[in-house]
Amino acid sequence: MTLKCINPDGISPPQTYSHVIVATGSRLVFIAGQVAEDSQGNLVGRGDMVAQARQVFANIGRALAAAGAEPRQVTKLTIFVANYRREHLAMIEEGRVALFKDHKPTDTLVGVAALTNPDYLLEVDAVAVLE
Repeated sequence: MTLKCINPDGISPPQTYSHVIVATGSRLVFIAGQVAEDSQGNLVGRGDMVAQARQVFANIGRALAAAGAEPRQVTKLTIFVANYRREHLAMIEEGRVALFKDHKPTDTLVGVAALTNPDYLLEVDAVAVLE
């Protein structure tokens, strides 16, 4: 599997993601939206965006591993943030970097009024491409 990350001329280069990824592979892995719950279904980090981001991205990592995938194979993330504020970006990035290191999948961040539980601050889904 190969991923070619592209940041086209004429579009401001992002620091935390890639504008385009061209993926070559034969299997797609779709990870459902992950929230800040531990293995027992308990909320981690009530009211704490950094703690929730770390848990959410750790859950993404666990889901990828269960499918035989690695974080470096992720091509797309969708990040839903309840009551989004600009300062959330740096907090979310802490969890993201803990999983992805220097890999920068494409992403879309969507600010929403609320998630399925009023204590959830963040939900993230992912797509990966494997050989």
